[in-house]
Amino acid sequence: MNFFQAIFLGLVQALTEYLPVSSSAHIRIIGDLMLGHDPGAAFTAIIQFGTEFAVLLYFRHDIARILSHWFGCLFGRNGKDLKSRMGSGDKDAALGWYIIIGTIPIVLAGVLFKSTIETTLRNLWITVTVLIVFGVLLWIADARSRQVKTIDDMNTKEAIVFGIGQMLALIPGVSRSGGTITFGRAMGYTREAAVRVSFLMAIPAVFGAGILEAISAVSDLSNPQVAATFPGWGATIAATIVSFLVGYIVIIGFLKFVSTFSYRAFAIYRIVLAVVVAILLITGALPAIDAGA
Repeated sequence: MNFFQAIFLGLVQALTEYLPVSSSAHIRIIGDLMLGHDPGAAFTAIIQFGTEFAVLLYFRHDIARILSHWFGCLFGRNGKDLKSRMGSGDKDAALGWYIIIGTIPIVLAGVLFKSTIETTLRNLWITVTVLIVFGVLLWIADARSRQVKTIDDMNTKEAIVFGIGQMLALIPGVSRSGGTITFGRAMGYTREAAVRVSFLMAIPAVFGAGILEAISAVSDLSNPQVAATFPGWGATIAATIVSFLVGYIVIIGFLKFVSTFSYRAFAIYRIVLAVVVAILLITGALPAIDAGA
């Protein structure tokens, strides 16, 4: 991977991380087409921090408010009883708990099925299948569901449902935002509310997994075979900066888009992408299993 290829993959990461189209599928597919192999765990894990810092910057006021209320209630600012400490009567504190609850499914699944996620589920035929399935589900849920709920209407049960949607994103092709948005729309959340829940709920999950994955991947760079796929720190940092800057613009544009338009275009894109990848697999232009796996 050279400098310009690294920058291009940083751009792909930024354009796809928070759209319901699966960034992991795009990085996997484009990496294979452009490089002949997966871009590498270290590079992929590091550039993801760029898009995550973009989310932190955009939602900084929301995050600060949620944390302030959550800690305040936890330490008894609104009352010493258990309900008050758990955010009863304080919507921001309650949202903090719901984000924690919604993060539990992906953490448990990531730990229990780590080996399967990193091997079997990276087969591109599985990616093709879930791109289509979740594209259709997103289309149906968005077209048939009412837009009546906001973030303030969330409860524990719905936080778990959002979390299950996020958990399914461990399968390349599902998309973290795609899973949570689809489940959110199915429950009657407005398009913008579903997106905001998706963004906020992704922060602890992606940062937590990203830090662990980056530490593990970077330590593996001592292995000559692993190091051979790493483009160098200069290119990686530049790609991360690109993913941050472009990712911030994508967040702004996506929130404006869904406040006016439906998710139909993203559903159609997923289906078309799946068909294109299937053709590439059938013709041998893409291997179903990464050559370096």
